This record gives sequence, structure tokens and C-alpha cells, in this order.
Amino acid sequence: MTAGVFDVTRPLVYVVTLTWNQREDTLSCLESLSQMTYPHYRLLLVDNASVDGTVEAVRDRFPAVEIVVNPRNLGFPGGFNVGLCYALAQGTDYVFMINNDTFVEPIILDELMNCADLPDVGMLAPKIYYADEPNRIWSVGGRRHPWTLEMTGKGDRQLDQGQWKDVIERDYLVGCALLLKRSLLEDVGLFDIGYCPIYYEDVDLCLRARQAGYRLLLVPGARMWHKVSASGGGAGSPRERYLMARNSVRFFRKHVQGWRWLVVIPYRLGSAAKTTIRLLYQGRRRSALVYLRGLRDGLRMSLEAEGTLCAS
Repeated sequence: MTAGVFDVTRPLVYVVTLTWNQREDTLSCLESLSQMTYPHYRLLLVDNASVDGTVEAVRDRFPAVEIVVNPRNLGFPGGFNVGLCYALAQGTDYVFMINNDTFVEPIILDELMNCADLPDVGMLAPKIYYADEPNRIWSVGGRRHPWTLEMTGKGDRQLDQGQWKDVIERDYLVGCALLLKRSLLEDVGLFDIGYCPIYYEDVDLCLRARQAGYRLLLVPGARMWHKVSASGGGAGSPRERYLMARNSVRFFRKHVQGWRWLVVIPYRLGSAAKTTIRLLYQGRRRSALVYLRGLRDGLRMSLEAEGTLCAS
């Protein structure tokens, strides 16, 4: 932690980041997190069985950082669940989970915690920018379409001109950075590892939190930057297309009920056709094929939510 006031009367926040063979990003992230000014936090690194010397480098440069090493790569939801369980076992009041390919403004936790005790609030997120375009928005969360459950009003790729300056309630926040209240984790559970290795686990948790009566807030005064390219045009690798397709089907099968299927089915079929045609037009035939395979596998997979709660 940065030198400064240490106040144990303030709520304890465990700051948890996850890594897998990203030594330099992880070291940079921890350096940034170490400069935060909030007076009562601990840093925890969960390592998903890296083989690039990440753990040794962190122990050498940041001896105060607590480390949990998983015996194998548990993916995003599984890896973070380990960290969340560890933090809860240490008696934390809040967990701030954050991607390791990011850097933050020092006051980020102060800003988030200033809003954390508002009525019924269980989850908060900062305003996230692209690292290579520091004033362009990567995420401000989103609202939920009442019929399709899709995320709307995302604000992504907008230049920040003050349009997102107020604390506002959201339906979805992205898993890149989330401040989670202990009571929410105990009431709702952790990430559903059925989404392993990645994608849709964050929107699933957000929807479960909203269904349990918790409010989700965007806190624009809390700011951070994500090392993804604003000009990259989005991911489209075969692996990414497969996982997005498979896990999207899991998400909608899990949460859509009753009459909503009359809207969701034609909407999702249209979306699948549009995505397939776009990938083929771009010459990404393999991505298109595995995208369709992902839709098929999503229909076949079990919906049982495993590993969402810590072992007693």
C-alpha cells in the first residue's frame, strides 16, 4: 500500500486480481493498485497456474501482496471465486475485483466506498476508459431491455465529454472491475462456473443481484483504464466466438421464462444469423463455424449452477 493514513475503523476492502501468464501486466497493475489512497485495503493476487514466473516476481517486488496459487487454470469465474472465498474467509467487508490489464486513479476506492453504503446498494463499478485513448469510454455498464434482457445504453467508445458525470443506477456492470458488498456475495452467491472459462459470468451475477433486490451503481468519479485497443474492431477469434455463443445460450436459457421466449427466440435467431453472415463476409469462415457450434453446445449443456457458493 502507498504510504499514508491507515484507518482500521473504515470498512476493509480486499482488492483481488487474477492472472494467468501475464507477468508484466500484473506487476504494472499491482504497482497502480498499491498507490490507492483508501485507508483500509489489502491486495490479493490469484494465480491461475502461471508458468512465466509471475508469482515469483510478485513476491519479490510486492512482499505485502497476499497470493493464492491455483493448481490449474480455473478460468475467469473459477479463479475469481477462489479469491472471493479467500477474502470472505478473512472477514472482508467488501471485495474490489479488478482485471490485471488495467491501471487506476489513486482515489478510485475512495470514490466507490463513498457510495457503497447507500440503501440497497450491493455492487458498484468505476468508469472505465481505453488505455490507448485515455478519454474514450470502454464501459459505463448498461441497462437491461425489459423483453430481451440485452444490455442497452452502454456508452462504449464514446468520448467522455461530461455526459457520464453523475452516479447512476445500472442493471449490468462489467466484470473488469466491480466493488462487491459482502452481504451480496453471501445472499446471491459467487460466479457461476458453468460459464468457464469466460464470458457472461458477470452479467449473470448482475442479473441475480438485481433479482435479489440489490442496486447496482456506476460511480463516474472512480476512474480506471483498460489495456484493450479502441481501434481493434472487437475480438473475433474462433475461440472467442465459440465461448460467446455457447455462454450466451446458457445465459438466456437460465434467465428467460414464460412469455419472454416469444420475443427472445426470434430476436436471438436474428442476431445469430446477422453474426454468422458478418463473419462470413469478413472471411472468418472458421469463426463462423465455431460460432454455430457454440450455439449448439449451449443448447446441450447443463444449466446446473456449480461452485457459486464458498464451501462451509
